[in-house]
Amino acid sequence: MPQIPGKARGKTRSQARRKKRSRTTNVGRELRPVDPPHLPLLMRGAPAYVAAGDTDKKKSEREKTMISLRTWHLAGAVLLAMPQVASAQASPPWPERTIQAIVPFAAGAANDIVGRIVLEQVSKQVNQPIVVENRPGAGGTIGVTAVGKAQPNGHTLLVHSSSFSAAYSLYKSLPYDTLNDFTAVVALGKTPTVLVTSPGKGFKTAADLIAAAKAKPGAMNFASAGIGSVSHLAAERFRLSAGIDAQHIPFRGPNEAFTEVMAGRIDFYFLPLAPALPLVKEGQLVALAVSTDTRATALPDVPTTMELGLKDSAYLFWTGIFVPAKTPRDIVDRIHSESIKAMQVPVVQERLAKVGSEPMPMSVDEFGKYFRDDVLATAKLMQQVGVKPGD
Repeated sequence: MPQIPGKARGKTRSQARRKKRSRTTNVGRELRPVDPPHLPLLMRGAPAYVAAGDTDKKKSEREKTMISLRTWHLAGAVLLAMPQVASAQASPPWPERTIQAIVPFAAGAANDIVGRIVLEQVSKQVNQPIVVENRPGAGGTIGVTAVGKAQPNGHTLLVHSSSFSAAYSLYKSLPYDTLNDFTAVVALGKTPTVLVTSPGKGFKTAADLIAAAKAKPGAMNFASAGIGSVSHLAAERFRLSAGIDAQHIPFRGPNEAFTEVMAGRIDFYFLPLAPALPLVKEGQLVALAVSTDTRATALPDVPTTMELGLKDSAYLFWTGIFVPAKTPRDIVDRIHSESIKAMQVPVVQERLAKVGSEPMPMSVDEFGKYFRDDVLATAKLMQQVGVKPGD
């Protein structure tokens, strides 16, 4: 049958219209290249085109979707990387081997005795040996320097005392920086010093001694175990607070000093509690006061110098543990917690009490601040009493 021209033309136009609609339906709308501001919003591998017919609202929705997807991808990448970062920054387990604890004084010193009592228990808790090594010499400088140069990994400890604060002002130069080369970890305790005198002096109270000293300015004397020693600084702080003038007689050590006091050739002396107790109980010495801010457990009837109304007269002899400054904080915290745990063991508490050491509970940060303040306060005291740094 011959085609009818009208129908043929109609079918062609209809097909053309359907074809045009088909292209619009399948593609969506005419596409144009994306403007540069849209480029950051595209995911990797997506075609760089957006529909020309998009309204601003649709563009905004599309951008938000792209940003959300990108955020999720970034978050996933961060989460995957976190275990690796944490692993890289984590400190090795402590302790990995034998721990060395250096005491910068001879065996038998107060910090040596207290340190050994506590560290013996710590060793049991961490299942590693702790070897206490005495390295005396140069006022403690030799032992302190060795720890300052050790690897900051918690396997080399310094067991020191108030003498650490004093050394800062006693020497013109030190091979270490007292305030910056070490981290104060834990205070192991405080030991009171006792104001003692000979029974023959006739002093019944500290007020009697102060009155006698004020009656004859400069006539009274006091002993110490050496310039800058605990007994020296405790006496000087007491003297300044009481407003008395007395002559300082330094000796080579505590034994010689309290022997002279018992003989009556020295008027008064601040003797550490442990050696003072038996002499006081036997009546060879009279205890007039203690230098700590609270009464000594072993001498509950003896008042503190602060109770006598002597402001700023307290002087604490403390013992503590230090490590090299760059030791990781988690290791520092572990040493602190194990030491605190050890000092809560009844047997340890009993042994510490027998040597006159009393609790001094502090956090790591609190002990660090206390140490810095003590260094500066001791420097001020030495300047006040005219102690000049030596070589």
